[in-house]
Amino acid sequence: MTFAEIILIGLGLSMDAAAVSIANGLTYRNLKKTQKLSMALAFGIFQALMPVLGYWAGSLFAGFISRYAGITAFIILGVIGGNMIKESFAKEEDACHVSGYTFGLMMAQAVATSIDAFAVGVSLCASGVSIFTAAPIIGIVTFGCSLLAQALGKVFGAKLGSKAQLLGGAILVLIGVKNLLS
Repeated sequence: MTFAEIILIGLGLSMDAAAVSIANGLTYRNLKKTQKLSMALAFGIFQALMPVLGYWAGSLFAGFISRYAGITAFIILGVIGGNMIKESFAKEEDACHVSGYTFGLMMAQAVATSIDAFAVGVSLCASGVSIFTAAPIIGIVTFGCSLLAQALGKVFGAKLGSKAQLLGGAILVLIGVKNLLS
C-alpha cells in the first residue's frame, strides 16, 4: 500500500471526527486553544490507536467489534447530540451557558468516531501494511482535519447564532444514524 493510499484511508477515517469537530465548533464557540488542540489530539490518537488494536487483534475479535460498532457509535453520538438538541430549546439565557465541553465528552466522542478504525486495522494486517507507518499517518491526518473542521464550525456557528447548537446536535445524531445503518 502506498503512502498516498494510507493518507486516503486517514481522510476517510477522519470524516466522522471532522463532522463531530464541526458540530463542536458550532456549539462551543468559546473553546480555549488548549481545548481545541486537546480535542484534535484525542481524535487523532484514537484514530491511530484503534487500527493498531485491530491489527494486533486480527480476526480474533473483528466480527464482534464490527457487529456492534454501529450501534455503539449510534448510542454514544445519539445521546450527546440529543442532549445538545434539547439544550438548544432552553431559554436564551440558559442557551448561552454552553460551557460543557468536558474531558469525558471529548473521550466519548473520540471513542465513538474511531470504532470503525478497528476494522481498518484488521484489513491493514491482512494487506501486510506496516501498522507502525499507517497508524501515525492516520492519526496526523485526523488531527489536521479536526482542527480545520473546528475552525469551520466556529465560523458557521457565529453566523447561525442560537441555532448553532441545534445544528451541532443534529449533525451528531445523523452521524450516529449513519453508523447504525452502515
